[in-house]
Amino acid sequence: MTTVQVNPKDAMALRQRTGLGIMDCKDALAQNGGDMAKAEAWLREKLKGKMDTRTDRPAGQGCVAVCVQAGRASIVEVRAETDFTAKNEEFRAMANAVAQMACDQSGEVKANAAMTARIDEIRIKTGENVSFGRGTCLQGGNFAQYVHHDGRLAVLLQFEGALPADVATGICQHVAAFVPTPIAVDEAGVPADLLAQKKSEAEAEAKASGKPEQIAAKMAEGKVRKFLEEVTLLGQPYVKDDKKSVKQLLPQGARILKFVRMTVGG
Repeated sequence: MTTVQVNPKDAMALRQRTGLGIMDCKDALAQNGGDMAKAEAWLREKLKGKMDTRTDRPAGQGCVAVCVQAGRASIVEVRAETDFTAKNEEFRAMANAVAQMACDQSGEVKANAAMTARIDEIRIKTGENVSFGRGTCLQGGNFAQYVHHDGRLAVLLQFEGALPADVATGICQHVAAFVPTPIAVDEAGVPADLLAQKKSEAEAEAKASGKPEQIAAKMAEGKVRKFLEEVTLLGQPYVKDDKKSVKQLLPQGARILKFVRMTVGG
């Protein structure tokens, strides 16, 4: 078998392109006749197979990335094993690239070949179980976003009409910070079975109070109304000014369509 003499500069160039060890790069070039492109493809395929045996390792770290484009926006979670990797600039850049690719989809995002290839680059470089967690792509209207400084929490807001940028961002921050976390924009978005359960509980409690039927009915209505104020975005007191509800922040003609709050592992 003919031994291929590997140019050290080629080995270094391949190392810079892949982030892999110099000996791995020299071996790849030797196995592929010094062809840089073939050596890179050979390395990635070989090491990807090695990484695939590690997918059972827990990936409790990661980040959430958001991409906003004209008329559409996406929010995705990408997972990693260690906080060190999750905070790495290359990992964050990869997550942002995946979010951009996710804008080509609609609704629930599934990792496609392009996303997987981009994620595999980091898997190979780090040796960690790096993977696509989940994602959502929204279409139509306008968008605002908030990504927490640690990258582990982000909010994507979809709305129609004119909403000042500071107000839109503030509402995203409200969704991120307020307790309890809103479960819907308004009453229409609250799951029907949950609303029915709360109405039933309120009516039973009101009847048990022994109050006249008319008063008991008003008590039940009040409890349900209070529940809706607590769990719907528009009904909640604004986290930055609790004298106003989020609904009162909206100028005439503006309407919140949807929000997505995503946390790593959440």
